[in-house]
Amino acid sequence: MTKFTVRQLNSQDANFAKDLKNLMAFSAEDDAAIDSAAAKILADVRNRGDAAVLEYTQKFDRINANQASSVKALEISKEDLLAALNGLPKDQRDALEAAAARVKSYHERQKLESGCHSWDYADEDGTRLGQKVTPLDRAGLYVPGGKAAYPSSVLMNAIPAKVAGVGEVIMVVPTPDGVRNPLVLAAAAVAGVDRAFTIGGAQAVGALAYGTETIPAVDKIVGPGNAYVAAAKRRVFGTVGIDMIAGPSEILVLCDGKTNPDWVAMDLFSQAEHDELAQSILLCPDQSFIDQVQASIQKFLPEMPRQAVIRQSLQDRGAMILVKDMAEACEIANSIAAEHLEISAENPRQWAELIRHAGAIFMGPFTSESLGDYCAGPNHVLPTMRTARFSSPLGVYDFIKRSSMIEVSAAGAQKLGQIASTLAHGEGLQAHARAAELRLK
Repeated sequence: MTKFTVRQLNSQDANFAKDLKNLMAFSAEDDAAIDSAAAKILADVRNRGDAAVLEYTQKFDRINANQASSVKALEISKEDLLAALNGLPKDQRDALEAAAARVKSYHERQKLESGCHSWDYADEDGTRLGQKVTPLDRAGLYVPGGKAAYPSSVLMNAIPAKVAGVGEVIMVVPTPDGVRNPLVLAAAAVAGVDRAFTIGGAQAVGALAYGTETIPAVDKIVGPGNAYVAAAKRRVFGTVGIDMIAGPSEILVLCDGKTNPDWVAMDLFSQAEHDELAQSILLCPDQSFIDQVQASIQKFLPEMPRQAVIRQSLQDRGAMILVKDMAEACEIANSIAAEHLEISAENPRQWAELIRHAGAIFMGPFTSESLGDYCAGPNHVLPTMRTARFSSPLGVYDFIKRSSMIEVSAAGAQKLGQIASTLAHGEGLQAHARAAELRLK
């Protein structure tokens, strides 16, 4: 095999800032043709409901009329979900249930610790103020089903919704040529999905957002999809909530040079194998270690079933960056704000203290990112494309909403009324002022 090398950058080079910016450059915006197609499909689903959903499903997923003559026929019964679970080989079922238990345990703890409960307090005059937390009535879960099947995504999206107390979780998953993945169906059974439909694409997003004769409208749509799904989610935001617009997967490894280079190479592969647009970057202060990782990449690449995808990803968007020290690595990591950040070092928590922007932080040489994808417990739905600067992983908090609670006492109305009256007159809103003044003694 011809020698394959991942590009190398040096933080001390004069052009480093420009080179890093070019490396990170990626437009998440859908092109005009995709956006226009998604808009047309959404409008059609909104206007024609089931009929449009069925037509697009037959067209794009190659489902013929004999396989599904109605949208109702595209629904997967709970019995079918349970049958898929019961039909799994024992090792797969055990792994799926163990992962689900860890994900549930983590999100139950998250619910306790992250402000997902109602609270109130009383002022000295008896006025009570607080917050009422309630779950969404209904959430829609989009599960990709084109190039690959993702039972782990079912767990990561459905379990926090159920822990939050969402009344009904509706799953949609495309099944090209009518082929249903048993692991995905089994994961839906384990996670407690209430209803599931074999539809995908922009038409599934439209059905969830607007509702049809068969598919109920939801309050929020979560889960990743292709460019058409992303464009559709962007367009229905406001009618429903969405979790995020997900971009290609990313991993950033900060390594002090003391981890097995084979481990680091394979961790870079673990994201590169997702697709050609995925990004894998190593930051390290040790040039000899970078060379060792490069040798490991050369050694392992021919063994990878998805080597063509990995090669393209690493060639186009990968890099190994020589940094001055680990502190500088953390500075650069904050500017990259990666989806997955591995700190593969002897004292990972020391460096984690310096990290401000990352979707998930994996600490220590034994913490491969892949464990987080499947079974560690925290959610693997994470902000991409530098949105970790202002976004968080999917969690229980995404499936609740908060209502402010205000109960003003007679005494409180005297004090607050004067304040409100003064400010309302200042804004020229006399009815606001009078509403407060009428309650003054």
